[in-house]
Amino acid sequence: MSVDIGAALQGIHAALPAAKVAMRTNPGPSNQHSLLVGNESLVDVLRFLRDHLDFDLLSNVSGVDWPDPAKADAVAVFGEGEETAREHGFLEVVYHLYSTSRRVGPLVLRARSADRGENACVPSVVSVFRSAEFQEREIFDLYGVIFTGHPDLRRILMWDEFVDHPMRKDYVAPDDYEYEPTPHDDVLVKAKRHYPAES
Repeated sequence: MSVDIGAALQGIHAALPAAKVAMRTNPGPSNQHSLLVGNESLVDVLRFLRDHLDFDLLSNVSGVDWPDPAKADAVAVFGEGEETAREHGFLEVVYHLYSTSRRVGPLVLRARSADRGENACVPSVVSVFRSAEFQEREIFDLYGVIFTGHPDLRRILMWDEFVDHPMRKDYVAPDDYEYEPTPHDDVLVKAKRHYPAES
């Protein structure tokens, strides 16, 4: 059953009047609207949704890289009078919540970092939903989002010495695959530039 996102937004504003939360309409065929939540309000909003609106299951946490803010606005349109773009891109974390008791969902929430560099931070929600722990680590590893307050923020998929974040849209794969045990095809061609065969 689908979520009444307008009712959820009204409930949040009534209980947490200082919370920065706004609806983002989705112009695509899915018509799956979402709530953009300010970082300073994120943990409180998720706790309210869990404790008072029965959204007890955080099924998915994912990352999105938006180097061009205008494209993000095309996917989730800003409301009237709100800033529609930033000078630099940002990273976004998307949450899918379900209510198992009411059998509704997903309720989609978004949180955005200030930029894609030093301020690529979003608060951890592990204190509200323990299921977010490994998913936040994946997003940190692959996108570079720093989850402030996370109990154990470290790489989970890539090795510790790996440089950069491979899911970012500007990521350039190296041509020196030091961990490729049996290079073949294109990888073999690239590897030969660094390890030419002995004569």
